[in-house]
Amino acid sequence: MRNIFTVLILGLGFSLSAQFHSLTMPKASPEASLRQQVGVTFVEINYHSPASRGRNVWTNSRVIPQNAEPIPWRAGANMNTTISFDSDVEINGQALAAGSYGFHIIPNGHSHTLLFAQPDNLWGSYYLDVENQVVLKVEVQDTSSAFNEYLNYVVIDRDQNSAVFALKWEDRMIPFTVSVDLNKTTVEKWRYELNGENTYQWEAWNDAAAWCLRNNTNLDEALGWVNRSINGGYGGFAGHLSFRNLSTKLEILDALAKHDELAENLELLQDMSFDADDAHYMGATLLKLKQDKSTVKLMEKGLADNPGDWGMYLYLGIAHYYLGAEDARDEALESCSENCPEGFKPRLKAIQKQMENGEYEYPQRKA
Repeated sequence: MRNIFTVLILGLGFSLSAQFHSLTMPKASPEASLRQQVGVTFVEINYHSPASRGRNVWTNSRVIPQNAEPIPWRAGANMNTTISFDSDVEINGQALAAGSYGFHIIPNGHSHTLLFAQPDNLWGSYYLDVENQVVLKVEVQDTSSAFNEYLNYVVIDRDQNSAVFALKWEDRMIPFTVSVDLNKTTVEKWRYELNGENTYQWEAWNDAAAWCLRNNTNLDEALGWVNRSINGGYGGFAGHLSFRNLSTKLEILDALAKHDELAENLELLQDMSFDADDAHYMGATLLKLKQDKSTVKLMEKGLADNPGDWGMYLYLGIAHYYLGAEDARDEALESCSENCPEGFKPRLKAIQKQMENGEYEYPQRKA
């Protein structure tokens, strides 16, 4: 009896140790993932990557079932492939809400139906209810590809608001495009992110406002954001007036045609201390907004402390050009020439020639 009991205990112990451990073992179809930012949206694909092993997978129905007979394909191995989006997107122009989806495919020769389904945690596609669990179906065509022994997902093209993803295996790939409403998703995400620690970062409020300005979107909201950057939150906490956020505010006020408020904020420049970099940054903004008299005042104030700054002399000369003060223009540009690097002098001479002919246009100057 004792010997039998010992054998049972030893056998049980061997069985348990063989089945339950934390070693990472090699797998025939290892886990893989792809994560790509599109605008401010993150797209993530998680899958298991099988090898073809000489099976000619696209015509082998035991590897890739055709026409959902008997089931759709899991677009990988083991668990269903998943694809997730942290904002609303479009797949080949069709709307899909933010979330995580099981990703399955119904191949039919070189045509494929992409299935985005919930739930996203099925083992393969065996229990997928195509009629009731598929949220979106997208029809696509595959294309030829360089040979890939292992199934993988890649990004084959992208721009600021879209990316083309592709499943690649053997000599084919199945591409599909994920696109976002860049302005909408960006502003929505910032409404959330401008909480927490970002609440106390004046740069975050200004950067968000400046992006809206550059993209001509949500300007009224952007004005509130740049005011928060300047004035701070409760009790003025974390507010910081700088040439950068004041520059952003001036441009937004101009874009919103708030001319009286723009004039009031220009007066703030007279009492602000600044260095040469600040002067260059604000000088560029003022010239863009056609605030030439303010440019002259600011550059003259800056040159009193930085008499050899050729950049300020350049901005001063441009402002005088637009104000029609030829002698002051020439004097400022001569001082610029005396102090600027040799490499800039050919460009300066070209600017002077254009001014003499009345042809000079400051870059991005307001129409």
